[in-house]
Amino acid sequence: MKRILVVDDEAQIRTMLTQMLELEGYAVHSAENGEEGLTLVGRYAFDLVITDMIMPVKDGLKFIMELVRDYPDLKILAISGGGAIKAERYLTMAGYLGDIATLEKPFKREVLLELVRKQIGQE
Repeated sequence: MKRILVVDDEAQIRTMLTQMLELEGYAVHSAENGEEGLTLVGRYAFDLVITDMIMPVKDGLKFIMELVRDYPDLKILAISGGGAIKAERYLTMAGYLGDIATLEKPFKREVLLELVRKQIGQE
């Protein structure tokens, strides 16, 4: 069973993504910021990390930079609805850090699941 980590500061988004992915047969863990996410990545082997870009404590960009540095083979999907800066700018910055898939919120279920399957090689 493929293991996915969902990192988002919004509880509603974490719950929705967790339920959606569990229905597809994935084992899902979740965290509310990049700091918690790093702790979980150090504890478990994940096939994919889905992370929001704008979060308190440790934002998605810092989180992704540390993941790329410390876990270069880990697949990442960055999601963002934007904030002070448009979502596509955050996602473009994430894309510069490596082979990182990006998805703007709000998104359609099938688009997300297609990206998840692509990132973990289940196409």
